[in-house]
This record gives sequence, structure tokens and C-alpha cells, in this order.
Amino acid sequence: MPLFALDNKLYFPPVQQAEPDGLLAVGGDLSLARLELAYRSGIFPWYEGQYILWWCPDPRFVIFPDELRVSKSMQQLLRKNSFKFTINKAFREVISNCQQINREGQDGTWITTDVLNAYTAFHEAGFAHSAEAWKDGELVGGCYGVRMGNVFFGESMFSKVSNASKFAFISYVQQLIREGVKLIDCQVYTEHLESLGARMIPRPEFIQLLQANGV
Repeated sequence: MPLFALDNKLYFPPVQQAEPDGLLAVGGDLSLARLELAYRSGIFPWYEGQYILWWCPDPRFVIFPDELRVSKSMQQLLRKNSFKFTINKAFREVISNCQQINREGQDGTWITTDVLNAYTAFHEAGFAHSAEAWKDGELVGGCYGVRMGNVFFGESMFSKVSNASKFAFISYVQQLIREGVKLIDCQVYTEHLESLGARMIPRPEFIQLLQANGV
């Protein structure tokens, strides 16, 4: 299938026309309007060099919140209140830490300065959210993503202290359950998220779930 090149027109091709690896289009921008259209369409951006790449993989890696798996050790950690949990108290600090953290098997980060600024604006517009873990007044872990309807699209997480990001993520999922969220998009496979209950579903099912949950 052809790879679509985007220009200034606010448009994405049908997700069914994505490459086998999920790559759908290249180019465009990270304006609020384009980001909103992307997430409502089940599409997310990922930088490669100077180019914005837009993806919609099939299958899609997701967590159904009622399938969240919390190990006994994490249950104990949550009960101990070893960390302080907050929401949207340090969004830019969270994404900055996600940008700077070293990840095994990755030479760099897809979170460019343009991405940081775009998602900060998306946060200020009420779409992007962060969850934070604090210890002794210091931000030691967290995650961020996009909330639309009853779906949360996870983007990235970081941890400076063992289990801090997991604590923030699990605490946030528990809050999202109380708010009626029915689906958490994890985008692509990671062993870490699989251990928390994430699994693959077909792309058509994912798109139907977005529509059914007010995205």
C-alpha cells in the first residue's frame, strides 16, 4: 500500500490503508486539531528523525481496566503508601522526564521538543493528562497520555525509583475505573504492560470500541 504524505490539510487516510507494521502516513504537524483528529481516529504520532510518522497498528495492544493485574508485591506497596499519588500536578515535568530517561534497546527518544510543546498545549486544552508518584517531595515516577470519552491513550512513563512508574500507572488506572473508563490504549507490545494485563485485539475491534466509548 502507498505511504500517505500529509500536508497542511487536516486529514488522515483510512486506517485500513496502513502498512502491515501499522505505519499510515508521514508529515503534517502536531497542531491541537490534528492531534485531536488523530486520537479520535485511533492514530498516534511517533517521530523518526525530523519526520512525524502516524501509526495505527493491527493488532492493537490494550488493557481493559477490569483485567488489570496487580501483583501481591504491588498490592502491598499500594497499601503502604510508599509514594504520594497525584494527577495533573506536574504534566510538563512528567513528559520532560519521559524524554530524558534512558531505555534499554533505544538509542534516543521520540519525544522531541516539538512533541513536548505540542502535548503540553494538548494538556492545557484538557486532553492530555499525567499521573505522578512523589517521594519526599520529589517527582520519582509518572506517566502521561490522552483522555477522550471513556478511553485513555497511554503515551509514555518513567521511573527514577523502583516501582514508581508502576505505582503511578496502577493508581491512575484505578482512578480511571472510578471515572468510567472502559479501555486503555497501550499502542504496541511491551512485556511490562503485558504483565499488567494488556493484550492484543484486532484493529477493527479497537476502532469500534473507540466509537462505542465516546471518542
